[in-house]
Amino acid sequence: MGVVGTGSLGFHHARILRDVEGVEMAGIFEARDARAHEVSRDLGIRAWDSLEGLLDECHAAVVAVPTSAHEEVARAALSRGVHVLIEKPMAATLDEADRILETAEASGCLVQIGHVERFNQAIRAADPYLDEPLFIESHRMAPFSPRSTDVAVVLDLMIHDVDLIQSLVGEPIVDIAASGMPVLTPTIDIANARITFEGGAVANLTASRISMEKMRKLRIFQRSGYLSLDLAGGTGEFLRLKQDLPLFSGSPSAVPTPPPEGLAALVERIGLEGDGAEPLRKELENFRDAVTGAGKPAVSGVQGRRALEVTLSIEERIRSHVAHSHPA
Repeated sequence: MGVVGTGSLGFHHARILRDVEGVEMAGIFEARDARAHEVSRDLGIRAWDSLEGLLDECHAAVVAVPTSAHEEVARAALSRGVHVLIEKPMAATLDEADRILETAEASGCLVQIGHVERFNQAIRAADPYLDEPLFIESHRMAPFSPRSTDVAVVLDLMIHDVDLIQSLVGEPIVDIAASGMPVLTPTIDIANARITFEGGAVANLTASRISMEKMRKLRIFQRSGYLSLDLAGGTGEFLRLKQDLPLFSGSPSAVPTPPPEGLAALVERIGLEGDGAEPLRKELENFRDAVTGAGKPAVSGVQGRRALEVTLSIEERIRSHVAHSHPA
């Protein structure tokens, strides 16, 4: 395997791939010569002078270049018979995503999308307790940084949660409402979306890159209980009514007097702890297994396109909302 693009995230892909069992690291390609030399020196791996040179030595590659170059690099790899893991978002537009998928189909190669939150420790720990979510609320907040301000916060941050909630609910989307605005940049800096699914489940997503502090939290409400997940810490808890409690009939006279110890006497709290595994390592191991036929990609190219389609739809609704709120 090789890594194309060694910015902040690409560097960590290369760092981890050196040590993934069953993977021989072919090297990196980085268009910036100084950065290529720096990463090659720090990680002790070869930096190739050309993209083609690296791809000719690879069975699979991670595409971690800026989103605007995803299509060019991914299709160059796929046309050479190289499987790809493309960092999110899959592409800048749906047309670009479609051309990537068409090239993959023609070459018989695999496309996986790097939605690393699928491998978050809290998400994996919550999996045994997930049971048809009815309402999901997410907050993904970050202090301002010049990084990725060329795209709206919806594509930069919210897309993580768009992919997560689609995988958790597993039903088609029937309605999207959204609002937001630019604050510090020309693109949207804060956004909220309400997504309704077939079957009645609803998700409320908020993303901001102009917050005072970081927050990555997910709350999931379902008939069996309530999950509160701290994605930043990789921990959470599952709350449900204790199994031996008598059912309330709904009649005021049938409601018991609250116990002195309050809610704690009625609710069972189950702590959720991760296994300590680095999410990016789990993602790369999944990619290895998918390439070798030992497993399936956690996020296929089709699923990545679906997340992109929803995210772009949210962005378009926000732009329309802003335009109508401030007529020329």
